[in-house]
This record gives sequence, structure tokens and C-alpha cells, in this order.
Amino acid sequence: MEFETAASIMTCLGSPMRLRLFHMLSKAGEEGMAVGDLQAAVAIPGPTLSHHLAKMAAVGLLTQERRGTTLICRAVPHPVMALGSYLSTEATAPGSSRR
Repeated sequence: MEFETAASIMTCLGSPMRLRLFHMLSKAGEEGMAVGDLQAAVAIPGPTLSHHLAKMAAVGLLTQERRGTTLICRAVPHPVMALGSYLSTEATAPGSSRR
């Protein structure tokens, strides 16, 4: 994992709302969740939710699939697992002060 990629994922999940959304989508599994259901669960305006989802999609933390008029979101766990591996090995290794 590149340093910049790790920083982007951490920045994205540093938002309490985006972390909450990722957690909800992770629990939903392969079925995912409709954007309307996410909005009802977190009680934020649609444009604000769209902003958060777009940020998450941009760093690869979720996928979106349109089913008719419904937009289904699914968590992509790989980037978070890769980040965990990166942080536990490369970033904490002696002499790994990359900037």
C-alpha cells in the first residue's frame, strides 16, 4: 500500500459519520443497503449523505449499484484490511519514516 493511499483511507474514516456508515455497510454484508435506508438510519440530509458516500467511493471503501430507482451501497473491506496490515508492518518498522 502506498503512503498516500493509506493517508486517504485514514482521512476518510476519520469522519465519525463515514466510519459509522462503513460499519453499517460492513454489517449489511453482500446484500448492502439502499441509500434511503442508510439515510433513515443516520438521519442526515440526502445531500450530506451523498457527499459522505462519494468520499468513501473515491477511496474504494464502497461500491454502488443501481437497481431501478434504488441505489444499493456495499462496503469493500479490502482497503481497511490492507491499511491494517500496512500500519502493523511497514509504518511501524524501524526506519520507515516515509513522507
